[in-house]
Amino acid sequence: MTQPTRTPGKTAHSRCKMRLGAVAVALSTVGAGAWSQEPAPPRAALRVCQDPNNLPFSNTRAEGIENRIAEVFGKALGLPVTYYSFPQRLAFIRNTLRFKLPDQDYPCDIVMGVPAGYDQVSVTKPYYRSTYALVFAQGKGLDTVKSADDFLALDRSKLTALRIGIYDRSPASEWLSRHGLVEQGVPYPIMNPDPQQYPGEIIEKDLAAGKIDVAIVWGPIAGFFAKRVKTPALTVVPLKSERGVKFDYQMAMGVRYGEREWKQQIEGLLESQNAEIQSILKEFGVPLVDASYEAAKP
Repeated sequence: MTQPTRTPGKTAHSRCKMRLGAVAVALSTVGAGAWSQEPAPPRAALRVCQDPNNLPFSNTRAEGIENRIAEVFGKALGLPVTYYSFPQRLAFIRNTLRFKLPDQDYPCDIVMGVPAGYDQVSVTKPYYRSTYALVFAQGKGLDTVKSADDFLALDRSKLTALRIGIYDRSPASEWLSRHGLVEQGVPYPIMNPDPQQYPGEIIEKDLAAGKIDVAIVWGPIAGFFAKRVKTPALTVVPLKSERGVKFDYQMAMGVRYGEREWKQQIEGLLESQNAEIQSILKEFGVPLVDASYEAAKP
């Protein structure tokens, strides 16, 4: 659960393969006792629920932000880190954190990235806040753009000639609508059935190849793939929330309901390992913002 998305009537976070995505996830009840409230036996490993192909957040080679933070936690706990992988599409939580066969244990115990307030899990305190961002190639007539205001102040004929890639059900689509740029939007599905698809393709493949001129994506995706693409050089411009369009979100971790001691232990790690966590976020190019990015209330 690592990319923020918008659903009718409310705003939430998902993959960006919810990573992004984004986070309108249809979850069904799995039966009585699914959320154990009994004391857990001693842990033999830090068992992480992850998407197997979701950079910059996670993958099977443990190269993502959440993999790196999990290794920090495992070291602090003196436990090996293991992963249970399932694509972050519909029913991710049901098929990972809440998945339990009769007479067997849960396969994993923590989701390393969920939006603060996400109600399908017991959410920890947040550990970072990021925001959606504009990404574009340098030397293509947009080099003066340092903010959303600069972008919107471009000559209208230039703006209306741009192809702006956005994920559906993200705040970007609403932002384009508010500023009369719907026709310039090039929509991408946030829930792609192809398990090999990853949210950064919009930057690494289409923006880099010139198929679109601008991408508006969740900040961690923007920062990571803008660094990874070497040609052309790319610029990342974080966006501030506006009245009616929320771009910035706090991210937390998720555990099963009823496991209060485990949640408290994770929150203790978030505090004690904060310096290393922030260093990892910076290394991956995550645009970190503070509460001033949140839209003022009318």
